[in-house]
Amino acid sequence: MYEQYTRQALPSRNYRELVGSAICVFNSNNSFIIENILRHDKEHEYSWYELIGGTSGELSKPIKETITKYSDTKISNHFSNIVQKRNRIIHSFQITHSGEQMLATKQKDNKQFIITEEYLYDFIEENEKLSSLLHEFRRY
Repeated sequence: MYEQYTRQALPSRNYRELVGSAICVFNSNNSFIIENILRHDKEHEYSWYELIGGTSGELSKPIKETITKYSDTKISNHFSNIVQKRNRIIHSFQITHSGEQMLATKQKDNKQFIITEEYLYDFIEENEKLSSLLHEFRRY
């Protein structure tokens, strides 16, 4: 598929919308994680600038020292899994599959797979679960 703004081949609009939605829901949760870290950082060890400037993977330690300290490991584990899935989307490469443009990715063990619409829907659903856990933790 082509658009007026580029001559490069693109996936379908629906697929691109799912990729964009996946990134947006992740970004929303990433910010929500930071909000909860700062809310429970009684020693004021962290700043918004420091947390937003790092990678999502670098939030593991602050999550454990704040959120997990006042709850359990559900949020930490769920976020860690989502970060890994998000990394596969972000570090993907474009392919042609069955005549369509799509994204594929390679895991650290060199196993490759196609990022299907189902993968994107599952990722969005997992982010919804994380958002619910974070709202519950925040208590409103």
